[in-house]
Amino acid sequence: MTDDVMQNAETDAAAVDTPLTERIEAILLIIDEPIGLVALAAAVGSPVAAVRQAIETLVDDYDGKGHGPRRGFELREVGGGWRLYVREDHDDLVAEFIGGQAPARLSQAALETLAVIAYKQPVTRGQVASIRAVNVDSVVRTLLARGLITELFADSETGAINYGTTDALLQHLGINSLDDLPPISPLLDDGADGFDEGTIR
Repeated sequence: MTDDVMQNAETDAAAVDTPLTERIEAILLIIDEPIGLVALAAAVGSPVAAVRQAIETLVDDYDGKGHGPRRGFELREVGGGWRLYVREDHDDLVAEFIGGQAPARLSQAALETLAVIAYKQPVTRGQVASIRAVNVDSVVRTLLARGLITELFADSETGAINYGTTDALLQHLGINSLDDLPPISPLLDDGADGFDEGTIR
């Protein structure tokens, strides 16, 4: 038996030894939208019937019908899928907590990079770096992580990724489309500084 086969066998054995409810919880903690029973069963490698029963066990456990106390969250079925939600009792508490958190502000470098992408899109990372005359790799990663920009397509010749803004940016700016961005021309230097008026044609 090869090392890979042995390792896979050990992994499968470990998965079997781990309680099904724990494996389900691990998946439920990372999803950002409800997951159906079939998809959940595939994710944890167990039959749908067993997953359904485990879900019922978790629902009762979180509701305090098991051995422990009622939790501040619940497992709710919504739109044909299951997801963890804060209990309605704590909505005001959570809303107040979130509202009291100072929103993370973008750095000046991130704002400048975002402006270039917004006005020049689709645009590559190299083009943005050329315009700003600095390396923008980390800034682009930050903007991607914030969901303010997205990868649009790869250049057919160079393979360079072209970036554009997302609907999330429009929501943050309070505008309906990129057409609502203010014209950039009035903000740019016309290049006339340092020349006599008589020399300009």
